[in-house]
Amino acid sequence: MVDWVLAVIAAGGLAGVAALMFAENLFPPIPSEVILPLAGYAAARGDLPLAGVILAATLGAVAGASVWKAAGRRIPEAGLRSWVDRHGRWLALEVRDLDRAKAFFQRWGGLAVFLGRLAPGIRTLISLPAGILRMPWGRFLAWTTAGTFLWTLALTLAGAALASRHDQVAAWLDPVTEILLGLLLAAYLWRVFRRSRRRDAA
Repeated sequence: MVDWVLAVIAAGGLAGVAALMFAENLFPPIPSEVILPLAGYAAARGDLPLAGVILAATLGAVAGASVWKAAGRRIPEAGLRSWVDRHGRWLALEVRDLDRAKAFFQRWGGLAVFLGRLAPGIRTLISLPAGILRMPWGRFLAWTTAGTFLWTLALTLAGAALASRHDQVAAWLDPVTEILLGLLLAAYLWRVFRRSRRRDAA
């Protein structure tokens, strides 16, 4: 997994970083907790400019979040809830997840978008209620970019710090990444299983 992400970054450069973050925000096949430290590590080795990595990752993530915002704005809430109720288990989503994100957004407004972009598991969902409740694009992009930038900066700099211990990185990063992905997969399968049991019991 580590080798694959590094290969995408090496082949695509800053565009590869942006593409990975865009995809991660649409449907997270690879979490940003893996992408960004590796991109920072590559930058610290001199393969990419550090500021460019942070900018490209931020732009890619904001673009992905904007797709969800646009979906929330265009799709009627009743239709979205119906779709999540029927198919959401494959994305580990439930209707109550939408309700929680909406309630959080209604309480905190723009601050909810900012904080949501800093919270794993909420980072994508928070864009939906922003669209459903017709948050102006200017405010949305400002809050989303601010939260995304801080998240990107922290994880990228953490990866860059590993460059001083390059001989130790591969020894522990691969198993750590595999454990992280394994935990994410287990959580996903559990949510799908629990969601299926609820439907069967209904």
